[in-house]
Amino acid sequence: MSEWFSFSLLYYLSEWAVRVVMLFVIPRRRHPSAAMAWLLVIFFLPWPGLALYWLIGSNRLPRRRIMQHTRMLDRLRAASQRLEKYPNIGRPELGSRAMEAVKLAEHLGYMPILGGNDVELIAETETFIDRLTADIDAARSHVHLLFYIFVGDGTGQRVIDALTRAVHRGVKCRVLVDGVGSRQLLKRWGKKIRAEGIELHEALPVGIFRRRMARLDLRNHRKLAVIDGRIGYTGSQNIVDAGYGHKDLAWHDLMLRLRGPILLELQEMFVTDWHFETDEVLDDETIFPDPEPAGAIAVQTLPSGPNYPTENYQRMVVAAIHAAERRVTITTPYFVPDDPFLQALETAVLRGVEVELVMPRKLDQRLVAAASRSYWDDLLEMGVKLYLYDKGLLHAKTMCVDESIAFIGSSNFDIRSFALNFEINLLFYGREVAAQLRRQQDLYLRDSFQLTADRWAQRPTSKMLFQNIARLLSPLL
Repeated sequence: MSEWFSFSLLYYLSEWAVRVVMLFVIPRRRHPSAAMAWLLVIFFLPWPGLALYWLIGSNRLPRRRIMQHTRMLDRLRAASQRLEKYPNIGRPELGSRAMEAVKLAEHLGYMPILGGNDVELIAETETFIDRLTADIDAARSHVHLLFYIFVGDGTGQRVIDALTRAVHRGVKCRVLVDGVGSRQLLKRWGKKIRAEGIELHEALPVGIFRRRMARLDLRNHRKLAVIDGRIGYTGSQNIVDAGYGHKDLAWHDLMLRLRGPILLELQEMFVTDWHFETDEVLDDETIFPDPEPAGAIAVQTLPSGPNYPTENYQRMVVAAIHAAERRVTITTPYFVPDDPFLQALETAVLRGVEVELVMPRKLDQRLVAAASRSYWDDLLEMGVKLYLYDKGLLHAKTMCVDESIAFIGSSNFDIRSFALNFEINLLFYGREVAAQLRRQQDLYLRDSFQLTADRWAQRPTSKMLFQNIARLLSPLL
């Protein structure tokens, strides 16, 4: 009895020791809301909370990744100097308002705006896979794929078959997939894919002893393809069937097919991530061919992730909303905003800007969905027009500001994408792409219904309670 009492007392004291020590550790270099969420977990579950914090509590990167990011910036500066002999590419003519956004994006992501590009918006999974496999079949030098989710289903097999044909023609095929999002492919198909001569590597492998990454849940969420340094794809679509994980819930994505100088920046993103996982440096002339104008569209790449000193995509989105004059339309499956983002939306509405948020009515992740919906009361009270897409899981991550700037990429409009995931987004300046995106967003709106405050207030109390609890944990999601 006395031994049990001694053990209980020791365990009780150890729990308080954990609480007190973490009170000093957690608030350092952390947003107050995230610190409060972690302290809440630690207070109620000291030892399990400490274990969870050790696994996913810190987003500081190892020195190796920081140094590698510095080398990437040096290469980007060299590439910018290389473009100085192409004035129509490196310095496209834009208005003063657009140039303010360009300068901000360059300071945040270190990548310049590039003119002379052509872009095609692709909203159907089958169309995207048709175009991608056709471009792979036409490849002469190399094919580079980087995707968060790559599944060996019917869609994935079509891409694998195209890569196999390319390898047999002597084309170098490199594939980088996330260790969590593509674990099924790596486990079940990895050996077979490598046996075909395709270079397949895992991005951010998951393990208790993490040599290359500070926490388990920092993921490479990018979707990127580069063929011969001349054709590229990016957006929200993974390499997977449209009905992935659901029998009656099709995913609806938006991808971009790009040609022109912007391929230099897309290639740089792949090369950097490839080097991080393999230590191989890809820098020959076939990887970075001289830029060739393919159109008249000005584009800028804005990569993001914990290797940047600030949540740079969040900063860019908030700044663009503050600059809006007439209309802002956002589409995203996951919406877990921080306070500055909410304040930007509220301020825009107060200035008379029409703010529309389009989200799917059904989501695939229950806890994240609950956290997201906990903000709907705030949004409706602000005057944001909230639309729920009713034809499947709307997965497109876009924002259109007035008729001047279009944001399209892999990043959700949530805390996780802003702070933790490695993402890639493109900013398009000018009316052409903004008009194309507006047309696509209007199609999403057509297949949505507007949620009113009265209707939302009728939800069951149990759901409201669960959403409020999830909101407390939103900084950790």
